[in-house]
Amino acid sequence: MKTICFAGGCFWGVEEFFSRVRGVVSTKVGYANGHKDNPTYEEVCRNNTGHAEACLVEYDPELITLPELLRKFWSIIDPTLVDQQGPDIGNQYRTGIYYLDEADLPTIIASRDEEQKRYEKPIVTEIEPLRCFWDAEEYHQKYLKKNPGGYCHIKLN
Repeated sequence: MKTICFAGGCFWGVEEFFSRVRGVVSTKVGYANGHKDNPTYEEVCRNNTGHAEACLVEYDPELITLPELLRKFWSIIDPTLVDQQGPDIGNQYRTGIYYLDEADLPTIIASRDEEQKRYEKPIVTEIEPLRCFWDAEEYHQKYLKKNPGGYCHIKLN
């Protein structure tokens, strides 16, 4: 199994989207690449922790490749927006691809460069190693499965 971390605005929709992808084994939402240990949702929302709302995606590379996952990720975000996706605005809603395996970096960069051809504005999605990931509170995990009518900025159908 392999793991990658995606930040694409509100983590509820990102998690639900990837949980439906064949080859994805598990998903978990949390707070990535900030500077405060074990932050709460309220702290992250105050924009002073440096964390992005993110989703850890564990996948089986025999069933889905990293390039395929990246294409799916690009399809659900606007990578040219700074600190915003849909109506959600704030540093925690920035977009990012946070990798755990340095060998994935060339594939991620190639994917970003290919995606850039679709936009006139530059892509601002962060591409960095995953420095830290703190699990979000339990009520955020699988939120849209527990609350099917809940808010989501991503088209899931």
